Formats: sequence, C-alpha cells, structure tokens
Amino acid sequence: MLIDTFGRVATDLRVSLTDRCNLRCTYCMPEEGLQWLAKPDLLTDDEIVRLVRIAVTQLGITEIRFTGGEPLLRPGLVGIVERCAQLEPRPKMSLTTNGIGLKRTAKALKAAGLDRVNVSLDTLRPDVFKTLTRRDRHKDVLEGLEAARDAGLTPVKVNTVLMPGLNDDEAPDLLAWAVENDYELRFIEQMPLDAQHGWKRDGMITAGDILESLRTRFELTEEGSTERGSAPAERWIVDGGPHRVGVIASVTRPFCSACDRTRLTADGQVRTCLFATEETDLRGALRAAPEDSTDGSDEAIARIWKLAMWGKKAGSGLDDPSFLQPERPMSAIGG
Repeated sequence: MLIDTFGRVATDLRVSLTDRCNLRCTYCMPEEGLQWLAKPDLLTDDEIVRLVRIAVTQLGITEIRFTGGEPLLRPGLVGIVERCAQLEPRPKMSLTTNGIGLKRTAKALKAAGLDRVNVSLDTLRPDVFKTLTRRDRHKDVLEGLEAARDAGLTPVKVNTVLMPGLNDDEAPDLLAWAVENDYELRFIEQMPLDAQHGWKRDGMITAGDILESLRTRFELTEEGSTERGSAPAERWIVDGGPHRVGVIASVTRPFCSACDRTRLTADGQVRTCLFATEETDLRGALRAAPEDSTDGSDEAIARIWKLAMWGKKAGSGLDDPSFLQPERPMSAIGG
C-alpha cells in the first residue's frame, strides 16, 4: 500500500511514457521545444511494465493513466498496454493524449485493453488552435476524438484550458459541442507548468469564471462530493442530464486532501505530486547490476516507492501566493 503521513492512499498511477510532444502549446513549452531526454535515460518497455506490475501486485494500484509528453509518440505503446492488461488483478487503464495520432491507433489500443482516453482540445476554431499549439492540426484532433468514440474508448473526456484573450469566450460553445458529440468536457484551470515560467496568477481564467460563462446558456446542477470521491474534477449535470461537465480547479479550489495519485516520469523517477520539487529514483534500482550493492528486487523497489510516498506533502502549494513552480516542465513529468 502506498500511504502517506496524512492517511491518503495512492491507488492511481500516472505513467509518463515520453517527454516528447508534436505540439508546442503556449502554456506548456516554448516554440523551439525543449532539450529532450536522451534515449538511454528513458525507461524501456520492459522496465515500464515491470514497474506497473510491482505497483499493481504489491502496492495496491488499481488505475493506470498513460501520459507524456505525447504518449502516442511512444513506439511500443500498444504492446505496453497489452502487457499491462494481462496483469492480475487487472488495472483500469486510460490514456491522456493530444489526439493527433488517435485516428490510426484507437482500434489497436482498444483491442490491446485500453479502457478510455482523455483528449486535450482547447478550442473549436482552427485559427485559435494554431495560435495556441503553434501547429495546424485541429482537424486531426477532431478525427482522433471521433475514432476514439467509435472504437469504444469511452467515456471520451475532453480536457480544455481557457486562456485570456484567446479562447476565454468559447466555454458555452465547447460544452454544446461536447454534448452533441457525447464527449465529457472538463475545463482545467491553467497551472504553472510551462517551461518558460510565464504563468501568472493574476488574469487567469478561474473555475468561477468558467461556471459563470456556462450558466449564460446552460442550467448546471452540482453533482456533489459523494459522487466526486477522489476525482480532481468537480462535476455539474447539464440541463438535467444525462451529460455532465467538469471543472478541475487546481489553483483556486485545491483538492489535495483527497489525492490518490502517484506519478512515474519517463526517466523512472517517482513524483508524489505534479508540483513536487523532489523526485525518488527507481531507474537506478531497476538497472542495478547483480554485483551492485543495490538490491534491485521487486520487493526492494516497492520499499523505495513506499518510502517516497510516505514523505508526500499535505498540499501542492498552489494556493500560496509565493509558490515556486517545479523546474521540470509538464512534458517531462506527465499530466
């Protein structure tokens, strides 16, 4: 069991498969990209599957979310999903993606055992998409979403970040589109995860702003904390149902007290929080030579992981005006 000193138990593992991405979203990384991790630093497919197996069979993990960077850029993705689906007990498995490669991979991922997907899409306007992502791939994302829905990777959740002066007027249109296409829309407050450290608390679009905008067109009924559980999104029933819309208010309404996540970076580091400034190395233990004094057994790796999670802090610190964001950008950590 992965328990911390505040009594929280981690049952949800986020696995970053790569730090690379084929978009350059303004709230994530600079236009020129980043210094990518060297291939030898990345976990191999076998190492990822081994760590997931340890997490599921020894540490009580029941849900796996594959992330990036952009996880669809990982050549061995389908095989990793297939092997993890064979674990006992079988974990629930999902994928967070920008959707660009879903049109060609959705059926294979479903056949391999993936349960559902989260797709990032911030606008319905191709010109705004190009401005936000610095790439002209809007049509590819829409086609990817359709392919995921048709393949049965449902519920298909759409993650949206609203940015002042760019797409902050689109909330009602996005919700109407999501309802029409049977997607579950979730708005995410912009978080300080950009490599260039350009995030500013002042002027960000808050959960309150989003809900105020949505209520100009829709009747929203709060679902309630009982239904929410440890999920990061507060959800509202739209016009009496059955559709729902979520808001993840990491900045203005932190939900750290109910957090049940542990994170594994693409280079084999455990992170107790998306905003943690410290990491615990598992890759070294995985690759320990037989003559090395480091014990690289599954049990030893599980002990290292447990110790890392025991030191998890009470909160992310986002509600502190003096918050200093992590040096590693989101693409290297996994969302």
